[in-house]
Formats: sequence, C-alpha cells, structure tokens
Amino acid sequence: MDEIKKELFYEQKNGYDLIGTDERIKMENYSAAYMSYLNDARTEREAVKLAIELAEAKGFKEYKVGSELKPGDRIYRNNRGKALMLAVIGEKCLCEGAVIAGAHVDAPRIDLKQKPLYETDELAYFKTHYYGGIKKYQWVTIPLELHGVVALKNGELVDIAIGRDADDPQFVITDLLPHLAKDQVSKTMAEGITGEGLNILIGSAPYAGEGSDRVKLAVMSILNDRYGICEEDFLSAELTAVPAFDVREIGLDRSLIGGYGHDDRVCAFAELQAMFDMDEVPSKTCVCLLADKEEIGSMGVSGMQSQAFECFMEDLCEQQGASLRRCFENSFCISADVNNAFDPNFPEVSEKRNEAKLNYGVGICKFTGARGKSGTSDASAEVVAHLRRIFADNSVVWQMCELGKVDQGGGGTIAQYMANRNIDTIDAGVPVLSMHAPFEVVSKFDCYMTYKAVLSAYNEKY
Repeated sequence: MDEIKKELFYEQKNGYDLIGTDERIKMENYSAAYMSYLNDARTEREAVKLAIELAEAKGFKEYKVGSELKPGDRIYRNNRGKALMLAVIGEKCLCEGAVIAGAHVDAPRIDLKQKPLYETDELAYFKTHYYGGIKKYQWVTIPLELHGVVALKNGELVDIAIGRDADDPQFVITDLLPHLAKDQVSKTMAEGITGEGLNILIGSAPYAGEGSDRVKLAVMSILNDRYGICEEDFLSAELTAVPAFDVREIGLDRSLIGGYGHDDRVCAFAELQAMFDMDEVPSKTCVCLLADKEEIGSMGVSGMQSQAFECFMEDLCEQQGASLRRCFENSFCISADVNNAFDPNFPEVSEKRNEAKLNYGVGICKFTGARGKSGTSDASAEVVAHLRRIFADNSVVWQMCELGKVDQGGGGTIAQYMANRNIDTIDAGVPVLSMHAPFEVVSKFDCYMTYKAVLSAYNEKY
C-alpha cells in the first residue's frame, strides 16, 4: 500500500530536506546579495537606480531606438527613473515570442502631501498621504527615514535621503500613551489611527527672534541650507517616509530575512540575478520588468497598464521584422510577486491545504483576485503544466498556493495586465509573513528557489 500511495499521492516536503550542502552555500550567498540590495533600495527610484548599476556591471547597455541588435546583446530601458525593462536577445525571432518575468519595485509607504510642512503648538510636522494597502497603526512610534526627489523650477532634480546614514536624524509619528488611551483603544483597529493622523514629527527648536512659525522656519532653513530648496519646491516633489530598519537575518538559525519592502523587491532581485546569471545566449529573448505603481493599481506611465512595455517590445520587434501582436501571442510571462505565507498565529484566515508555507519553495498562484476569482487572469492548466515540467527538469522546489480562505479577502498582481496583452501569464513568488507591514519576513530558501525558478524559465530551450 505504501508504494501505491507514493505513486499516486501528492506529497510536499520541507525544502531543507531536499537540498545538500552545496546548494545551501549557494542559497546563503544569494541571500547575502539580496539583503544588500534591499538595504539600499528604499524606494522605487532607488531600486531602479541600483538595478541599473548592477546591470551595467554585468554588461547591459542602455538601448537607443534603432540600434542594431544581435543574439546575446544585453540591453535596458529606464522608464522615467521609476521602472525598468531589461532584455537579453535570444537566438529565435521575436515572432516566436519572449520569456518575460515581471515584478514591481514600489512598496507601501507614507508619502508627503504637496503642501506638507506646518507648525502647531511649537512643533513642526509633515502632513502625509499613505500609499498602498497598510495597517496604519503599524506605522506609528517607529523610526522613519525621508527619501525622494525635489524637482526645481529650473529642471534640476535634488535627491533627498535623510535618516539612512548612522549620523542622520530620523523621524517618527507619535501615538497616545496607554494612560490616556481609553477612548482610542475602544475603537476598531482601522479607526484608532486615521490617515489624517499620520503626521510626522520633524522638529521642535524655534528660529531665533520673535514672531510666529519659528519652528517651521528653523526646519525650512535647515532644508534650504542642505538642499537649496524653499517651501514652494514641495509642490513639485516626491518625498516619502519609509521605515528606518536595516535588513537583518531573523531566527537563531538565521534562516529568515526581515526587512522593509520584500513585497516585491524580493522577486525583482530574483529576476535581476537570474538575468545576470544566464551563461549562454537564450533560445528566446528574455525580458525582465521592474514595474512601478502595482500597490495602487498599476496605473500611470510607470505602471504595467501603461504603453511603456509595448513601446520597448515593439522597438525590439521592429529590429527583427516581427509583429508585436505575434510576439505577445507566443510569449510566456512569470508575474513574479509575493504571496501570503501561512502564519500559525492567525490560522483562522487560511485554508491550510492550499496556503503557501515557509521553506517549501517558490509559491505558484494559478489565480489571485478576491472571492469568486474577481480581478484575476486565472492561468490555464497548460501554463501550470509548462511550469511543472521546467521546475522538475531544474530541481526547483515549488508549491501551489492561494491567498487565504475564499471569502476572507484577496489581492491582485500585474498578471492580469500582462494577460490582457494576450500573453500566457502565471503568478509565482516568495511567501511572506507580515506582508505590507513596515518589517516583513521571508525565508532564505524560498528566495533562492524563486531565483532558480526564473533562471530555469529563462534558460529553457524552446
């Protein structure tokens, strides 16, 4: 009976039972490189800038429209500093399709409003507008950094990064002391901290002299001395507060990684590293997408609903006399986005048979969406089978998963927008604990297997 069960039943194992010492060493080396990337990529702009630096070190060159391309060429296109497209030209014509991996590099955060600076009761604050799906109470009483750019009227772009260096000041959103929080704690978690209450404390020392708004003036003077900006320049600025936590190994066994922005820079790095590590000219052209705006619906010129991807791919197709429509029709895309990891502290929201688990490998989501699969592309059985074969051939440890119980909630990725382009698409990525929190947790093993998954798709002989 045991032999029949082994033949007919589907059984998953913890990934650590499936790999040897050599692969564990590779996993640790990969994880160290990823941790370094995540530590320096605090915003989508920084993630793209760092990705370009890494790509250029690996021989990638910025693509100029009309440039001649040949198999093996490594190119990239920077989309307004907030999204990135890279490609390694394959042996086959693009009319036979491309192999695409797409992730996003934006993450939930606290943006400054366009008129943010104010003083009240001799304290200076920034007004904010949160970005993406957050639990607002998680963002109070934690150290914050300020990152972004200020665009001056003369066209100059001023980079801002305060709080990252060891000797920099940091910022905070304050909360009520428990002694006076009787009314607050009686509210729901959603009501206890409001969006308009996420005001960042930035100063308290007044400017010398008499008059009003002396603390505000002192803060503005510091910003003017350091960056040459005035209050009006906030109108054309993109400034954001992010958690001031360094990326760290978690657990006595150091098997986990904790940090801000795993969703979805953990998959973005897997794509990048996989593209860098292709030793041979690929069979089909391989494309890596680092998109923006996924956390707010993939809108805008740097999101996956824009035509920026079409423009890039059409330029490549024209070089080979290929039709963009035929290219998309014959392409395959891994929408590399994170998924929810089963958390034993909150088992009531999960359906354990179909939930991703830490250390069980890259999580494959046939569909995302909410409740009755609303807002999902729902990959076909043939696409799932295609991945099964590739992963089996390349010793990729993987698991099927979905986002919690059917009626509990849900979420989406860029997969639906890729599928709308007539591209066979499926979601695959790293399971995450505390997703969208200021400090998320992932497994080193799952990170490494996600990289192997993308690399195996790129290297496939089509």
